[in-house]
Amino acid sequence: MATIVQEMADAITHRGPDSDGVWLDEECGVGLGHRRLAILDLSPHGHQPMLSPSGRYVIAFNGEIYNFRELRRELKGRFHFEGTSDTEVMLAAIEAYGLEAAVHRFIGMFAFALWDRREQRLHLVRDRLGIKPLYYGYLGGSLVFASELHAIRAHPEFTGEIDRESISLLLRYNCIPAPHSIYRGIRKLPPGSILTLDFPEAHRAAPRVYWSAEQMAESGLQQRFAGSDEDAVQALDALLRDAVGVRMVADVPLGAFLSGGVDSSLVVALMQAQSDQRVRTYSIGSPDRGYDEAGYAGEVARHLGTDHTGLYVTAEDALAVIPHLASIYDEPFSDSSQIPTFLVSRLARRDVAVSLSGDGGDELFGGYNRHVWGKRVWNVIRHVPASLRESVGRYVESTPPAAWDRGYTAVERLLPRRFRQQMFGYKVHKLANLVSSRSPADLYNRTASHWQQPSAVVMGVPGEPKPLSFGGVGDSWDFTEQMMYRDLITYLPDDILTKLDRASMAVSLEARVPLLDHRVVEFAWRVPLHMKIRGGQSKWLLRQVLYRYVPRALIDRPKAGFGIPLGEWLRGPLREWAESLLAERRLKDEGFFHPRLIRERWAQHLSGRSSWQYHLWDVLMFQAWLESTGEMAGTPASGSGRSGT
Repeated sequence: MATIVQEMADAITHRGPDSDGVWLDEECGVGLGHRRLAILDLSPHGHQPMLSPSGRYVIAFNGEIYNFRELRRELKGRFHFEGTSDTEVMLAAIEAYGLEAAVHRFIGMFAFALWDRREQRLHLVRDRLGIKPLYYGYLGGSLVFASELHAIRAHPEFTGEIDRESISLLLRYNCIPAPHSIYRGIRKLPPGSILTLDFPEAHRAAPRVYWSAEQMAESGLQQRFAGSDEDAVQALDALLRDAVGVRMVADVPLGAFLSGGVDSSLVVALMQAQSDQRVRTYSIGSPDRGYDEAGYAGEVARHLGTDHTGLYVTAEDALAVIPHLASIYDEPFSDSSQIPTFLVSRLARRDVAVSLSGDGGDELFGGYNRHVWGKRVWNVIRHVPASLRESVGRYVESTPPAAWDRGYTAVERLLPRRFRQQMFGYKVHKLANLVSSRSPADLYNRTASHWQQPSAVVMGVPGEPKPLSFGGVGDSWDFTEQMMYRDLITYLPDDILTKLDRASMAVSLEARVPLLDHRVVEFAWRVPLHMKIRGGQSKWLLRQVLYRYVPRALIDRPKAGFGIPLGEWLRGPLREWAESLLAERRLKDEGFFHPRLIRERWAQHLSGRSSWQYHLWDVLMFQAWLESTGEMAGTPASGSGRSGT
């Protein structure tokens, strides 16, 4: 067993290059493995797997508990601590309070495996928002679990049957949402869940929720923040200052990603306000004006006085990264901003081992375009006959995005700066698709989807993938808050946080997300909607906090997003690579996609008549993954492990 666990751990060395460890309970057939990225307590006292003070528990843990010092002070009279790591404090808290009560006290990001030697019980635990990943499943007679599929594939009984429904989900959402994975029988533990396995009946267990996003949101909507605008700004400023401050604790160099947008600028501003040294900041830019925010990042960095490093991404840079994307992202993943996210992580890793990120602000404070105009669009189109709406949509889509861009450029300078739009033609086409929506839920799904009918593309799938469950979201919720909730429980963990985790850990960089401190999340859901979206402007409350540190003129501008000029690159420097993966004979031989529709979309994109770059990227990322893994027809959260049943 030790050899198997070690090989699984070695498959994810990039997640923990500093040391490794294996712990076995031979009698029960349980093994835990770990790869360590040393951030706190660089001494051997931080080594994992780690036993609790009494020896009852053993843990393999991936992540950080930011309030470990406070918990340590509470527990100091009851336990003797050998080192200064958060892992040691976690184990003491679990012994003192019990697992679930301890987890409720943790402020942080975490996924861990905890073996209870006395009860012969295994617990798999994932943090509230799903910042850290955890896969699990059965291979032969063994339960396996891991931070990444790389480790599970290293198990000798792994066969890897591809789940075609998961391919359909990928084409719709550009990621594979939990609890699904690309392989049948391997699942993702949902955020805010604990999976408890009692031996020898482990196969009968199901995850239980210890923190419910639905209950949190419902409670927030019922217990609204009752203070004034200034009260809300003051409260959020204090809360964010603490969330950022506790994430600046590290025994290794630390920095931050800075795009120049609201979220990252606020995180960096609060870091610099609490640091007696210049904060190291990093940004990625694009030579294409419609995708570039690097200049804005530089202006914000100069104002705040950070030690800033910027890098412009070229098509050549993307070409160099693309062969590695399938390995970096572990399973098929097709958010095209995966490329700049990886590149900025690699840039930061030259100097630092920890980087703070501004992810989460859009989902919590109404930052996406659909949050601003989604309800208005629905209130207009619902009174128009569906047949007329469909005709209008087809007419708009008959004009290529490039033509819309040319027309818009001619009048853009006449518009107020805050109303100007990047990627205008693409957004017009997206809006044209929305006018055919049949319900608010359908409108949201259209905004969040690429292929609207993936069953027409994926072979061997009898129907459309089952709709994602959004819990009790109903008519009593404001339409915009319904969309924000759906983003919180699906798009955020399955796309945004997956992208950040895989890109950063591929270069052994720990990425921390202070805006997703669960205390901030809970506060955000108490804040009335008019404090998030006001006068057609997104993230109003976040902006008011940011204006305390950064001049309004540096922030109020159109949102560009963290992207690349993918459509142009596919017609140019990436064309040969894409053509090889989309070749008709290849598609037929592999048997996953209907070649005709894909070849039609590819031809339309190359001609410039339509922009299918995101739809095609979904297919291309699956094809590249398939090629890299050779697939044709566990580790614990921070390492590897195997638990026999």
